[in-house]
Amino acid sequence: MELPQDPMMLFSVINMKLRDCYSSLDELCDDMNVDKQSIIEKLKTVGFEYNEQQNKFW
Repeated sequence: MELPQDPMMLFSVINMKLRDCYSSLDELCDDMNVDKQSIIEKLKTVGFEYNEQQNKFW
């Protein structure tokens, strides 16, 4: 699956995958072969940060 480029759509897809399929952002990135830092940076541009304890961006 290709991740959306739009930050708000990316936010929605990543949080859904974290909630339903993955126990951490690292696991998601490894499995989907995507760069963790690029996801963090893209979501940071619209005000979202990853919370490890909650396993979600907010």
